[in-house]
Amino acid sequence: MAADRRPEDMKRITTPELADAFIEEQIKDLKAQIGDKKVLLALSGGVDSSVVAAMLIRAIGDQLVCVHVNHGLLRKGEPEQVIEVFRNQMKANLIYVDATDRFLDKLAGVTDPETKRKIIGGEFIEVFAEEARKLDGIEFLAQGTIWPDILESEAGIKAHHNAGGLPEDMKFELVEPVKILFKDEVRVVGERLGLPANMVYRQPFPGPGLGVRCPGAITRDRLEAVRESDAILREEFAKNGLEGKVWQYFTVVPDFKSTGVRDGKRTFDWPCIIRAINTTDVMEVTVEHLSDELIDHLVTRIIKEVPGINRVLFDYTPKPPATVEYE
Repeated sequence: MAADRRPEDMKRITTPELADAFIEEQIKDLKAQIGDKKVLLALSGGVDSSVVAAMLIRAIGDQLVCVHVNHGLLRKGEPEQVIEVFRNQMKANLIYVDATDRFLDKLAGVTDPETKRKIIGGEFIEVFAEEARKLDGIEFLAQGTIWPDILESEAGIKAHHNAGGLPEDMKFELVEPVKILFKDEVRVVGERLGLPANMVYRQPFPGPGLGVRCPGAITRDRLEAVRESDAILREEFAKNGLEGKVWQYFTVVPDFKSTGVRDGKRTFDWPCIIRAINTTDVMEVTVEHLSDELIDHLVTRIIKEVPGINRVLFDYTPKPPATVEYE
């Protein structure tokens, strides 16, 4: 069994050699813990769950069942990447559930941010549970718990994201192979497991996804404007050498419109807000100041390529007073 606590004398995993040694030890422990039983994993496509999936695939192969729930609030290309990397390249036993309509129908007309979060979280558990009940012989639930999650839980900062919330009839033993690692170590391990760099070094992404970047009642057209503008921003950051250097960057499309002009005709469309920030602990956040040339280029592309947008704004507000996300 893997250690429940991070050893005080454990070396920080910063090299391929240390990562390989950790992987080898974890695979041995996973085989001993799981035996010939099956493991279920909610695979979001984020760093932690992806590394756990890759490690379990290496350890137990198709005894692992991955469930990827597309709630319609993911970034452009993310569901496709999960399918390509895990089903096509790693030959994972992957169940893909497109629940977009189900989530967006539940969210229709809901404006309160906390209510939106609860609907998204609750519906995710429902979908995941429905898929789990279709499967036989599942005895383990794998999770991408990492060491800061445990420390924050013990300090009372936030609840530990374990199996809590699943229905009473679903009792699983937990499998948490990266729970003694810090985030930077998880990324090094992910590289050694063969995951693509843009997945390993993916910037933080909230659980409710683009739902918190579409303030107010979510509509499909405004959600699509968020998704498309975000894709343009990420593409341009990569082209300009900012990918991996700026901690987090994204777009927000708020629920109000303003007058504009396009092709000599009046428009009444949304603004798109760009946020680019850096931090070490997320308690304080500074703004990444982009060059005038890059901002001008982003404005041109977003206005030209994203339907429904007629203004592009840049958020210069640090934290405090502003939080990272808008909801």
